[in-house]
Amino acid sequence: MGTTLDVKIKRANKVYHYGEVLSGVVVITSKDSVQHQGISLMMEGSVNLQLSAKSVGVFEAFYNSVKPIQLINSTVEMVKPGKLPSGKTEIPFEFPLQIKGNKVLYETYHGVFVNIQYTLRCDMRRSLLAKDLTKTCEFIVHSPPQKGKPTPSPVDFTITPETLQNVKERASLPKFLIRGHLNSTNCIITQPLTGELVVVSSEAAVKGIELQLVRVETCGCAEGYARDATEIQNIQIADGDVCRNLPIPIYMVFPRLFTCPTLETTNFKVEFEVNIVVLLHDDHLITENFPLKLCRM
Repeated sequence: MGTTLDVKIKRANKVYHYGEVLSGVVVITSKDSVQHQGISLMMEGSVNLQLSAKSVGVFEAFYNSVKPIQLINSTVEMVKPGKLPSGKTEIPFEFPLQIKGNKVLYETYHGVFVNIQYTLRCDMRRSLLAKDLTKTCEFIVHSPPQKGKPTPSPVDFTITPETLQNVKERASLPKFLIRGHLNSTNCIITQPLTGELVVVSSEAAVKGIELQLVRVETCGCAEGYARDATEIQNIQIADGDVCRNLPIPIYMVFPRLFTCPTLETTNFKVEFEVNIVVLLHDDHLITENFPLKLCRM
């Protein structure tokens, strides 16, 4: 067994807010004493923007604006060069989550083209013959709660062949009538999206009904914007030819890390939508789209 380096954060859920103190310990374990050139700890938060393959050729100017946006960065020298005894050494640390100037700590978010991530990195530098040791550990930042409750915005919907857009041959569509409602499209991120759906009538047999959560990420600069929608999760809420006039509950929990409060800045945007997808037996796919606004309370 060689020398191992580990970073442990005090809070089990690793969730912090702006202004709080991030604390924990750096643990060095070794069976012999260890000579080192100094141990440092770096806290970093950044937004990484990426372009989808379809947009790369379109915006050559993007390459200048797509470099990571630094949100927070501070380094502390924990131990000066010297020697550590054999066994287990624990070095406690504290980092205040403060930022200089007018920067904002956006909420942690793992997307496809937008990634907001906060990490702690510990480096133990050693002499030429021994390899430097590095350990990285992610912590999660939640944006401050919004003041005041979001105003509920219930949505009632009716789907028929006439209400559909992007239909080539409307006459060949089987007749159907689907009604329902979403309790609110202004959603609190820690609470589920709820509603109900009723298949009133359908000439063709229903194969299944799904609820699809979509992230819409926009990266851009003055030259233009690249907007990409990708699926986060898909939940089947009904299987087979459902009974007519039977209310089917709509219930979806927002996944942690893959969603964040709706965010709009000068360089990028993160928005969310939900699709209700009804699949009929003759392979007709009916989709109704609802933009959502997520917030943290």
